[in-house]
Amino acid sequence: MIAKNLPHKTVERLSQYRRSLLLILSNEKTHVFSHEIAQMLHITPVQVRRDLMLIGYSGNLRKGYDIKELIEMIGNIIDTEKGQKVAVIGLGNLGKAFISYFKGKRTKLTMVAAFDINPDKIDRIYDGVPCYHIDRISEIMKKENINIGIITVPADQAPGIAERLVLAGAKGILNYSPKPLNVSPYVYLEEYDMITSLEKVAFFAKKNDERSK
Repeated sequence: MIAKNLPHKTVERLSQYRRSLLLILSNEKTHVFSHEIAQMLHITPVQVRRDLMLIGYSGNLRKGYDIKELIEMIGNIIDTEKGQKVAVIGLGNLGKAFISYFKGKRTKLTMVAAFDINPDKIDRIYDGVPCYHIDRISEIMKKENINIGIITVPADQAPGIAERLVLAGAKGILNYSPKPLNVSPYVYLEEYDMITSLEKVAFFAKKNDERSK
């Protein structure tokens, strides 16, 4: 019930918390305080505590949060018991980078297929992930029980790819193309605009530059 009511930004931060906690755990620490997590993510300790209160987790005033326990709890909220499968559509540099970076990062989220139209890429294996012709999206997604698609194709192709993904049963789409998409309300859409992110950085860089003069 808790997971269904979580704000989108809280879910995003929970993923970031888990990533940070795994780094801390690798340094053989067993407990961590909210200000330590906050410092790693450049947010406030208050925000960390609010998010963890939303999932019903509280730490020890003297020792902080139990790292292993918190990682497990976040996993129970974000992940599914059986795990979920992901496909990348568009095997250019960005698509290949996704496959390479994501390999082995999560046990409950697995990259299992890639799709492209380039004959030089089709029927090849990239870091353990097979590449299929884009016309086989529906067939392979249903066969492999894939429910998440990552779109890294040119802007003019993105709407058609999104439509194919939805028809093939996708329940979540991550769009890295510069073209905003419209999908069924039953499909969760996350759109990443690199230009907007860069302009945001540029804006705050300008402010910091003005302060330093």
